[in-house]
Amino acid sequence: QVQLVESGGGLVQAGGSLRLSCAASGSISSINAMGWYRQAPGKQRELVARIIRGGNINYADSVKGRFTISRDSAKNTVYLQMNSLRPEDTAVYYCHMIVAPYNYWGQGTQVTVSS
Repeated sequence: QVQLVESGGGLVQAGGSLRLSCAASGSISSINAMGWYRQAPGKQRELVARIIRGGNINYADSVKGRFTISRDSAKNTVYLQMNSLRPEDTAVYYCHMIVAPYNYWGQGTQVTVSS
């Protein structure tokens, strides 16, 4: 079993920055992917950014150039640095991890960007 604990959400004005953290603990053998999804009210959950085993990184088009995902392997922690935040970035952000063959989700952290 793997537990994911997120932190770093909050309220910020448009143009501001936030940094999300997600620390993984438990039976972590081999991580296939770690990343972040988000879900805005009335919308489907969508990929924001992820790091795939081997180092490939994917970003949603809407966050490219503004968000940066990084990972501290020694701490089993993944970060999401969010700059130039926009009101449309408002959502609950979920940490996600694949430790084959299972998917794990964090509890979610609210990010609210005011205009």
